[in-house]
Amino acid sequence: MPNTITFRNDAPAEWRVASADLSNHVRLPYAEQGDRDGVPVVLLHGLSDSWRAFEPVLPHLPHSVHAYAVTQRGQGDASRPGSYRLDDLVDDLARFMDAVGLSSAVVGGHSMGSIVATRFAILHPDRTAGLVVMGGATSFTHVGLEEMKAELAELAAEEYDDYLRGFQESTLARPVPADFLEMVVSESAKVAIPTLRALLDDTCLVDFASELATITAPTLLVWGERDAFCSRDEQDGLLAAIAHARLSVYEGAGHAMHWEQPERFAAELAAFCAEVAA
Repeated sequence: MPNTITFRNDAPAEWRVASADLSNHVRLPYAEQGDRDGVPVVLLHGLSDSWRAFEPVLPHLPHSVHAYAVTQRGQGDASRPGSYRLDDLVDDLARFMDAVGLSSAVVGGHSMGSIVATRFAILHPDRTAGLVVMGGATSFTHVGLEEMKAELAELAAEEYDDYLRGFQESTLARPVPADFLEMVVSESAKVAIPTLRALLDDTCLVDFASELATITAPTLLVWGERDAFCSRDEQDGLLAAIAHARLSVYEGAGHAMHWEQPERFAAELAAFCAEVAA
């Protein structure tokens, strides 16, 4: 089947909300904002989130950034095809770009999204104009997710909502608006426990650190100094492995630095896009 796009008429005025029906029968909701002639940027959320995780950032981006915030398979209101391998998510990204007419773009992701974006940059260098790694690591096998895997293996359904709230709160070092946090938790609750386990096993815990040196795209690393998951050592490892990488440290911020300091992140993303375009 061909890729098709369906727009929602009730989208907020700030951005356009639509769904892309990909040629592999996967539907991915997304929000689009900015000048259609601007620098294209595709943003990928973290584990159990959706495109709405970028709601704090989108209002601060200039029109010169043509941003797409995408919900990945199995999460939010996206399709649940039953397979959640890293290569599936990378293939979805390539097909999504085909669907919206992007031959290449700046590709960025937060946490799990950074894994997908980085793998995409390795497999599709010709389509990666720039790479943005937010709360990333050389490999998420290094950051203690095995403990989360064990917790999910024993988690009862009645404990799930509280678990998700604790997980989302653990990504923060500073408070965020209460209504935004409630929305994030409710989006996470759309992800079934087996799907979350599969995403953790088959995407987050895939180790391809030995291939990072093949990345040729200019790369912006964004990291909160109080990140409870990804350490400064991991950022230094990324800097050492990726030839054209630089690091921006968010003092006092946690793993979800773009929620805590969205204006700063939007400004840095816009500046990076301008550099890539130049």
